[in-house]
Amino acid sequence: MKSLFITKEYPPHVYGGAGVHVKFLTRELAKKMAVEVRCFGEQQSEEPNLKVRGYQTWDRMWEGTDPRFNSTLGTFSTDLSVVRDHVDADLVHTHTWYASLAGYFAKVLYNIPLVCTVHSLEPLRPWKEEQLGRSFYLSSFAEKLALENADRVVAVSKHAREDILKHFNVAPERLKVIHNGIDLNIYRPLPSDATRKAFGIDGDYVLFVGRVSRQKGMEHLIDAMRHVDPGITCVCCSSAPDTKELEEEIAARVKAEPRVIWINSMLREDQYVELYSNALVFACPSVYEPFGIINLEAMACETPIVASAVGGILETVADGETGFLVPPGDPQAIANGINRFARNRELGKRFGKNGRKRVEEFFSWTSIADKTIAMYSELLEEKQRSEK
Repeated sequence: MKSLFITKEYPPHVYGGAGVHVKFLTRELAKKMAVEVRCFGEQQSEEPNLKVRGYQTWDRMWEGTDPRFNSTLGTFSTDLSVVRDHVDADLVHTHTWYASLAGYFAKVLYNIPLVCTVHSLEPLRPWKEEQLGRSFYLSSFAEKLALENADRVVAVSKHAREDILKHFNVAPERLKVIHNGIDLNIYRPLPSDATRKAFGIDGDYVLFVGRVSRQKGMEHLIDAMRHVDPGITCVCCSSAPDTKELEEEIAARVKAEPRVIWINSMLREDQYVELYSNALVFACPSVYEPFGIINLEAMACETPIVASAVGGILETVADGETGFLVPPGDPQAIANGINRFARNRELGKRFGKNGRKRVEEFFSWTSIADKTIAMYSELLEEKQRSEK
């Protein structure tokens, strides 16, 4: 059995949860089956059972008069290149709308089943029109086309499953819930202080990791710092802004709040692990989050959480056990949660231990790969029966 993964993100070009998901899932699957990855970028590698090739946007796509269209039209050009190369896999598995057209075309051209994993949904991210202009309606079209014609749609949480059923014509029996996972060998407590010294981080700090996007709610955490106890810093590891305007807005907020350190660049994996491990608390102020893999990373490093009570976060963070869930977009509630851990260090340690135990029990990549292979086998058996 061989699966073709189509994805925008793949190492070293990973900037969000979907890229992390694909990185670890493909490596785990390759221990048991053949996997090919076609991604956006310059990658090209081949290991036992894991072949990776990157594809580029056509140069012509950057010449339009409205630069907001470039991302969507460029994505479609990459999708065409991805699917034009011969496909010899038994099925195709896509991740995010960026791969939607390529996945649908592969299904039609090569007569193979299509699996789509949903990491977020365009109808629930209306702020993306700010980034993409009217081409947002094309990205939405591509997502709808793939999901409604997929043989299996994978939701990364029960909440995401309900969102898919609400917004798309997808039969419930074609929907599977398979959570994201975590590499427990990489994400574990790391007492090093090299990264903190490099960025001038001293004393207690709240950590945020995520893209500069309306979705991630970084502005609400910055605003919350006005209500956080003295002596606590906020470290925001956030890059890849959706728009230049949003980046400028966040920069102005950071400038106005002296207790915020903004690391506006991608770090190495071990640097993130160090920052997770030594944080007083990890904050996830998202206003929309189908899963929130960053919370698993923090919990695996034994760090307590203050997170928005939205989407898949409700299934990852156990309120009152591994962290506190707060209303989305509420700086005062975020600050209250942070202060509870600042004023009770034993509480934070206990929640941190609980978090590590929770990810060990429910979110290993081995378990998730096994569920994925079982889904593949079921799907291919259905195809064989239908062709008899």
